[in-house]
Amino acid sequence: MEWYLIIKALHIIAMVAWMAGMFYLPRLYVYHAETQPGSETSETFKVMEHRLLRIIINPAMIATWVLGLVLMFGFIDWRSAGWLHAKLALVILLTIFHILLARWRKDFAADRNMRSSRFYRIANEIPTLLLIFIVFLAVLKPF
Repeated sequence: MEWYLIIKALHIIAMVAWMAGMFYLPRLYVYHAETQPGSETSETFKVMEHRLLRIIINPAMIATWVLGLVLMFGFIDWRSAGWLHAKLALVILLTIFHILLARWRKDFAADRNMRSSRFYRIANEIPTLLLIFIVFLAVLKPF
């Protein structure tokens, strides 16, 4: 039981770090989209976005996945946990959104962004919605 709680705590910590980055990176894109490509401000955003993705978001996502899979296969009867299947589907959607954020960062890095700040404002809401559903599934285990 002790290992279960330690792994669960680490999973939650990794998830919090991942979500913090997933909330912040699209917000940086909102402001970056409003700058002139090649400007000093734009170049500063490029550095910030790159570091946030590579140093915080990517490692946190990997840790969240690894620890979550350890919990799933080591401590939970995942075959009969419908809530876990639904949660996993939402985490896969969150991971796809993470991949999109990485692609959009590459567009900004190459001064090829074609999306408006409004687009990124709307995209910024996706991780919040997914987080709400994921947490409710994990806590309530409705099915």
